[in-house]
Amino acid sequence: MTISAGDRPSKPSVWRAFAQPSAWTMFFFGFASGMPFLLVAGTLAYWLTENGLELKNITLIASAGLAYTLKFLWAPVVDRWRLPLLGRLGQRRGWLLLALAIVIIGLLLMAHLTPGKLAPFIWITLLTAFAGATLDIAVDAYRIEIAPQESQGALLATYSLGYRIALIITGMLALVLADHVPWPQVYVAMAAFMLIPVVAVLLASEPDVVRVRMTTWAEGLQEGVVEPFLDFFRRFGAALALALLAFILLAKISDQSLGGGIMAPFYLGQGFTKTEIATVTKFYGIWVGLGGVFLAGIAIARWGVKWPLLAGIVLGAISNLLYVWLIGADGDVWKLTLVISGENLAQGFQGTTLVAFLSALVNQRFTATQYALFSSLVMLPGKLLSAVSGGIVEQTGYGVYFWITALVAVPAVMLFFWLAPRIRFGGGHEAATGVDEPPPDTRG
Repeated sequence: MTISAGDRPSKPSVWRAFAQPSAWTMFFFGFASGMPFLLVAGTLAYWLTENGLELKNITLIASAGLAYTLKFLWAPVVDRWRLPLLGRLGQRRGWLLLALAIVIIGLLLMAHLTPGKLAPFIWITLLTAFAGATLDIAVDAYRIEIAPQESQGALLATYSLGYRIALIITGMLALVLADHVPWPQVYVAMAAFMLIPVVAVLLASEPDVVRVRMTTWAEGLQEGVVEPFLDFFRRFGAALALALLAFILLAKISDQSLGGGIMAPFYLGQGFTKTEIATVTKFYGIWVGLGGVFLAGIAIARWGVKWPLLAGIVLGAISNLLYVWLIGADGDVWKLTLVISGENLAQGFQGTTLVAFLSALVNQRFTATQYALFSSLVMLPGKLLSAVSGGIVEQTGYGVYFWITALVAVPAVMLFFWLAPRIRFGGGHEAATGVDEPPPDTRG
């Protein structure tokens, strides 16, 4: 569906969009979403490495971040079930406060137990990751419901700013602190930072949404779990829907396969200090990534999402090969800076084009559940690959592994060209619907 210029609503005021209270509420909620992510995966891997754990065990434990990939499994519960007691704050704020409380308690328990008590430490790490993923679900639902569509751009911008500041704190600041104080103290400090969004939740307003209450469990399961999936297949047809799901699974596998703790031992093994790693990868790299986001926005505005999406997949895969060049760097910070520049620029570009594509696939009747499913599928294959990455590296070496992470993007490129003549790639007001089908009715 294409809307002509005469059909488009008048352009809203940029100042009003960013000045609305919900825009800056989303800044703090983005901060909340970003805080737990590295603390149960990337940053945690440095702590585990310094405790002498084997590489294969580090990558398995750090794969607790897999909870973010599986969050679609319990998204319908967050979407439909109003919590007792905390539910008095509202459907969304109740879940936000519960998830924040569990994350804070989890970080404090991780600091208390330390990897020395490995079995309980792993369970608490998993609980913290689960709460962080639940927080993501609640924040996404809150953002969609708190403001009209024309204001979502401002909300996404402030959310992204808060999220990236959180990544700087849990990435750069945490690593720098770990050079001077014990890791348990670092995690206590991270838990203290989480009190900031707790205050934001208490001061925020609840979205003014009339919710359909199901009278029976069967109705609730049908509307919350079954219908979101059936709707997707009804709109696209079985064959095209399955191809789209396969493409979503493969589109970001190269990027995601460098998570799960594999990079921490790699950087340390190349002779870089934690402060150097923090400064280049966790501070400088984040702002370069914002540059990639900006470039993707320009590209989508100029050419739509179709070809920028393909470019993002290809660039994301190629950027992984930069790490082959980094092998044997022997502490060369300029070499690290060049590699991080290329990789983060590609990541920012690819991530933005993919979010634009996924957003066009969603039926707004099931926004939270369908978007949670799509965003989870994007991360799943790469997370699974990264979970066994330690064993692969031990058998083949880092160079071969980096080549593997680049080549696994080839099937996604092939699927793109198969899908290209069969769907319209969404951009702006245009939906990513089947070519021969009318736009979906999202009124529910």
